[in-house]
Formats: sequence, structure tokens, C-alpha cells
Amino acid sequence: MTLDRRTLLKTSLAAVAPGALWTATSARAAGVGDKELVLGTHLDLSGPVAIAMPVIRNGIQMGIDEANEAGGINGRKLRLVIEDNASQPSQAVRAVDKLIRKDEVFALLCPFGSGPNVATVKKAVDAGVVCFAPYAASGLVRQAAGQTPLLFTTNLNYDSTTSSAVKWAIGNLGSKKVGFVYQEGPFGDLVGKGVKAALAAKGMPLAGEASYKVGDLDFSSHVARMQAAGVDLIVCATTTRETIAVAAEVKKFGLTGVNVLTASPGRAGLTVALGKEAMEGVYGVGTWRIATPDQASAAEKSWAEAYRKRFKAEPDDVAAAFYDYTSWFLQEVRNAGRDLTTDKLVKALQASTFKGVASYDTQRFANNHIDPEWTRVEQVVQGRWTARSSVVDPAKSAL
Repeated sequence: MTLDRRTLLKTSLAAVAPGALWTATSARAAGVGDKELVLGTHLDLSGPVAIAMPVIRNGIQMGIDEANEAGGINGRKLRLVIEDNASQPSQAVRAVDKLIRKDEVFALLCPFGSGPNVATVKKAVDAGVVCFAPYAASGLVRQAAGQTPLLFTTNLNYDSTTSSAVKWAIGNLGSKKVGFVYQEGPFGDLVGKGVKAALAAKGMPLAGEASYKVGDLDFSSHVARMQAAGVDLIVCATTTRETIAVAAEVKKFGLTGVNVLTASPGRAGLTVALGKEAMEGVYGVGTWRIATPDQASAAEKSWAEAYRKRFKAEPDDVAAAFYDYTSWFLQEVRNAGRDLTTDKLVKALQASTFKGVASYDTQRFANNHIDPEWTRVEQVVQGRWTARSSVVDPAKSAL
């Protein structure tokens, strides 16, 4: 650990609650060189969610590459170090330890996974490293980090957004018996909190539930349990592969009167692209915009074409969202100025606003968490996620 980082770590103990201005040292942080700024992240490159990583990685890399191609930021080129967490907390701890001690990164940008982030965020912020936009259960990551201004969460809270969507389903789909299929761990716990809150508000019990472990492939018994419970709505705390598996089993069982609603991690363009017919009719909690070709603005079309040219692949909503997160972060690195320090970046981020290619509308940070939490319910219709509700902030208005 460098002298500057040791100094930063000591002063961070005096940090006030998230959202307030930080009074840490103005010494230049680790990772900030004369000509280079070093950033890091950890993604699932070899584990059960590896199939979804290329678009995430592309979105992050595109934002960084564009900044470098424009000459860098305030005289510095950006270097991104990517480590594999395999969706395993223990492996994430090793990855973050390497990023801090060996690579001496200035910040962690969009690290992936609830379990991996809960296990590592305290280590990062205690070392004076900014953690920006972890793709994880924000409430649990913030709890694990403790009182720190160095964590900025952009992933909408799984409990409040799922709760709002379940209430919508009860009111608009006529759901009377709700079942819950969930991943064991922080992600499933937080979605489950939202499901139970929605049911309690409606005076309804949870009709049935079935859990699975990260890496499980067979969901026939889970859906059979839902069938035995007589549910007419299955809420899923699942990621891409598992969402497809549950939807496919519902169709195999011939459960035509049963709707499937996936929490936001399963509601992605990639889920539809891979799941095809299995996903038709599935509902999802939308937390960023998916622009169809006929709805895309000139800026969205320009971005999509640039993505195709760069990666020789079709862009999707996830790539756009992670490009946005990266762009927001780099916007404020630029605004923090040439004399870049951690406290200057914290202040810049706390005062910032942003609207990107995947944003429903302009957002900012309130207590270091994204605000408003724009969301809506969508359904797969003819291979596309289609809006079924208006865009609202669940904290202020019901879907």
C-alpha cells in the first residue's frame, strides 16, 4: 500500500455519512499517475453468469476506449484491469486484494454480483478505493460497506422495485396466488423482501416458494412445486440463464394460466435473445430503457452503430446501461480536474446529474444512491420487451 493510500485510509475513518461532503486528505490517490489513471473491476468470467459478461464488459470498455481515443481525461489515459470472480465471494476477495495491492487501482468500476460485492466492498473502501456502480443488491452492499462516502450505487433496489411490480401484477393481471423462485443468498433475500412486502400490503400470503443455488441447471422441481401450490404468478429472483429455465419449464408443464415475473437482473435483452420462444409472454422489472429501432433517438442510433462497428455484434440494453455507468463516472473524473483526488471525485459525483442512452430520465445521487429509481413493468411480446406500465419512481408512486 502506498504512502498516499495509507494516509487516505487513516483520514477515511473520519468520513461522515454517505451524501455529505468528505473531508479526506487532498493527497493524490493510488492509481493516479502523471499520464495514466488505473481502474479495476471484477466480473464473472468463468462461473454461472459468464454468459452475460461480454455485453457488460463491452459497455464498460467502450466508454473507456472512447475517452482514450479522444486523448484521455485531463492529460491521462485510462487503463482498466479486469479480474475474474466466477460469482464466488472467496474468489472475489482474492481478485479485489490483487486489484488493491498489486494494481493499486484508483476505483472499482461496475464490479459484478451481489455475493462477490457484499464480500469485498468493505475491503475496497477501507483501502480508500471508490466503488462505483456495483451490479448487485444495492441495499446489502451499502450495509456491508458501512458508513462511507466512497460507495456509489446505481443498481435500483431489488426490494422496492419488485414490490411495486408485484402490486402491479396483482392489480392488472388479477394474480391471486403468488409463488417465489429465488437464488439463495443476498440477491434472493432482497427480492424476497419486496415480494413479501407487496403481498402483506394486499393482505395475501405467499402461496409457495422454491430456492436454488448458484450454478443449478434443472428447475423442473421448482416449477412442479409452484404447480402443486396452485400459483397463478411466479416471481423470479433469477439471472439470465435461470430466468429462461423457469420460463421454459412453465411452458413444458403447460401452465397457460400462470404468469412469470422476473426481477430486474433477469429482465434483459440477452435473456430474450437466448431464451427465444421460452421467454415469450414473460414479465420483467425494467430498470433501464430498451429502445426498439422505431423508437430510438438519433443519439441512440448513433451509439448502436458505433457499438456494432467496434465489437462486430449487436448492442443490447445491458451494454448500453454499463456504457452509461462508465460514462457517468468518467464525466465526473473530468469535472474533478487535473489534480485528481478521491475527495474531489466524491464531491463531483455527489453533485452530478446524468442521462444516458439507456436512461428513462435524468438521475442524480441522493445519499450516494441513484435517484429517482425510475422503473416500469415490461413484457416480452414477439421477441421484444414491451412496456406494460408507465415509468415511475416506486418511492413516490405506484405502478
